[in-house]
Amino acid sequence: MSKIEFPSKALFMCDGSKCGKHKEIKKYFKTTIKENHLKKEVEIFKMECSDRCKNAPILYSQSENKWFDKVDLEQAKTIMAKLIS
Repeated sequence: MSKIEFPSKALFMCDGSKCGKHKEIKKYFKTTIKENHLKKEVEIFKMECSDRCKNAPILYSQSENKWFDKVDLEQAKTIMAKLIS
């Protein structure tokens, strides 16, 4: 039987109607993970609507056990830097 590998860190991004409009944030994370060869270490998961649309986009970092709201590109860069440090 083969061993299943799981990443040590994960980002959960709300994919509800308002959060899903912020595709540049998800694209940034995906590009950075790929460029830094971190696919085995960091994985992005879509989560269903978290019903916090006023604070979109919503992000949860599994490694930090922390929720983020109104994530912009600068905040995404800070979150990613903490993940890969």
